[in-house]
Amino acid sequence: MKPGERLPSSRDLIERFRVGPATVSRAIALLVAEGAVVTRPGSGTFVAPRRTHADAAAGDTSWQEITLAGREYDPGNAVEAAHPAPQDGIAMSGGYLHETLQPTRALSAALARAARRPGAWHRAPTAGLQPLRALFAKAAGSSVNAQDVLITGGGQGALSMLFRALAAPDGPVLMESPTYPGALAAARAAGLRPIPVPMDGDGIRPDLLADAFDMTGARLLYCQPTLHNPAGTALAAERRRQIIRIARQAGAFLIEDDFARHLSHGRPLPPPLIDDDPDGTVVYLTSLTKPVSPSLRIGAVIARGPVSRRLLGMRYVDDFFTARPLQEAAIELLSAPAWDRHLQNLRAVLRERCATLAGALALHLPDWTPTHIPHAGFHLWVRLPTGHQATAAAETARTRGVLVNAGDRYFPAEPPGAFLRLSFAAPATTAELTDAAKRLSRTAF
Repeated sequence: MKPGERLPSSRDLIERFRVGPATVSRAIALLVAEGAVVTRPGSGTFVAPRRTHADAAAGDTSWQEITLAGREYDPGNAVEAAHPAPQDGIAMSGGYLHETLQPTRALSAALARAARRPGAWHRAPTAGLQPLRALFAKAAGSSVNAQDVLITGGGQGALSMLFRALAAPDGPVLMESPTYPGALAAARAAGLRPIPVPMDGDGIRPDLLADAFDMTGARLLYCQPTLHNPAGTALAAERRRQIIRIARQAGAFLIEDDFARHLSHGRPLPPPLIDDDPDGTVVYLTSLTKPVSPSLRIGAVIARGPVSRRLLGMRYVDDFFTARPLQEAAIELLSAPAWDRHLQNLRAVLRERCATLAGALALHLPDWTPTHIPHAGFHLWVRLPTGHQATAAAETARTRGVLVNAGDRYFPAEPPGAFLRLSFAAPATTAELTDAAKRLSRTAF
């Protein structure tokens, strides 16, 4: 059809294509959103003027280079370029559960019940709904009070807020090496300088942590003690109080990223560090996106003392509050019997998938060495043989139809070797895990 031409009526479209009115309505709404058509009340729907590529590229944005000068933001290699999944490919990259592992039925039921709650569409308190704050406080430990909890829109936005709140621009922030790339990107976006602190099989090394505080004057440490992403380790019991004490002696905050609290493979996880810190050194961060769905953007920050008031004030400035229907849905989900059933099933599935992938690597790629077999989470951190490059290996894997995460972007500084992160929760089935290992074994790296 030509621009300006009127579309047939909804009745004509229903009869012509033998579909329901809702289908026609959704199709037209999609075309409007894409800018392909425009609707005129009382007149109908018309084909929109076509915008050519030349029209879109006609603007001159070169002036921005001058305006943005002095405010550079370069996340370095913290953000990996997105590649489309090849046909019949196996996704072992990313950080979320495959959709078949997500509790979609329980979540849909919770959302439906939440929509019927009185005041579900009213403004929520800036700190979050009290019942949800209480649920997060209970999960964090007996010493945590609901009044210490601030509900956030997921974990990544909260992490960005914490870096801006707890450290001055151009200041250092200590991080485990390797670490979560999203934390590296958020720290750099806040104008901070990530400083690596080496790890071993028991987590971050306390002796080197103390040295790093002394040498840099840092007043902030970001770490993942319950389950480390990407290494898969848990901070050893004897080190837990040590790193709190070292941070306190340095007058520093410790951000505890507890993203995997609900991703155990069956073994009990250690309690959060904040449960053993009455003095406010630890600022705790957790989220529901990993065990539920990436679109359930509900998380929580737990802090004690004046910093909690600062975070509340920043939240008010940033976005006022988290959408109330999502908070209500989270309350419904966490309070329903289906939640415990989901976690119990998820533990068994993750344990089986972890063992399947580790076994497939040992059989088909014996030179690829997992640095640790985790007891929680959904990925393996694999060291490649000497002479391999992680980025090249990831690209080669993609040509074989397997998407993996290159390890270089997980390091605040130069990586000490070549690593890949392989997710065993992203593929659709355990059979895909074995198939992926076979495909990779036939690839010349």
